[in-house]
Amino acid sequence: MRIVTTKQPGESEQLQIVEQDVPKPSVGELLIEVAAAAVNRTDIITRQTRVNPYLGVEVAGIVREINGDSSFKIGDRVMGLVNQGGYSEYAVMPSDRAMLIPDNLSFTDAAAIPEVFLTAYQTLYWLGELQTGSVLIHAGASGVGTAAIQLAKQLTDAKIIVTAGSAQKLALCQRLGADVGINYHDADFSERVLQETNGQGVDVILDFIGASYWQQNLKSIAVDGRWVLIGILGGRIVEQVDLFALLEKRVQLKGTLLTPRADSYKAALTKEFYTNVAPYLANGTIYPVVDTIFDLADVQTAHEYMEANKNSGKIVLRVKEV
Repeated sequence: MRIVTTKQPGESEQLQIVEQDVPKPSVGELLIEVAAAAVNRTDIITRQTRVNPYLGVEVAGIVREINGDSSFKIGDRVMGLVNQGGYSEYAVMPSDRAMLIPDNLSFTDAAAIPEVFLTAYQTLYWLGELQTGSVLIHAGASGVGTAAIQLAKQLTDAKIIVTAGSAQKLALCQRLGADVGINYHDADFSERVLQETNGQGVDVILDFIGASYWQQNLKSIAVDGRWVLIGILGGRIVEQVDLFALLEKRVQLKGTLLTPRADSYKAALTKEFYTNVAPYLANGTIYPVVDTIFDLADVQTAHEYMEANKNSGKIVLRVKEV
């Protein structure tokens, strides 16, 4: 089978497609013939830092082999998180992390769901404890951003405020359900957030940016607000931090990454997400936003496209026809 790895840690030109034996599923795992996989920023970090990694953490395809008891059967169309090796013609997936693909979704649509929707669900509800009030979602047109907007719109009555870097991206966010869109090139988003919340600030922040947004986020968050850090696109070092400002507002600052989480955590998250959201996926009320589909052979171009921040929604790799 074909699988993507790297020659050595580094830039996108280090990516290569090699031939390897089809993996064998261990007990509790499924062998998936992969139709499509999706590109995530965690893949870029892995490519840059790890020696000979097998890239890709989410796939969609067909169950070809089952080891142990499972609710799935051979031939089922499934999507879900894998621990590694998603950019491949075959991948193994824990059975308790697989989700049936609704009939209305293609494989390329389905591959765009697991990582970003599970991340969005985890950050909004498990960590952000969002129920009512308001939420500020940065990078609203990203994969996680587009998922989070839809989940907040359909599962809560919270006011949804987003930031993005262009009128086109903001228009997409508002089509998905955002109430307020702020172009971060044109305005101090914290001032607009306070205007939109009657000076109170938002109850939850989903922060992909990190250091460069620190002060504005601190101004934007409400008393007892939950600030969930899930990315550092704007840097990792904050030069000066006024800890008393956090104390004064009783801010809960939480950091998270989904990929390094335990298998049991991912399984529980998958189960709750699918129970609550599958009906919306099946009727099209919630849907994956796919920006561009590349063939597996063009994986280098796909990585460069993401690194240039050109995408609105997900970047998907078409692996094979199944």
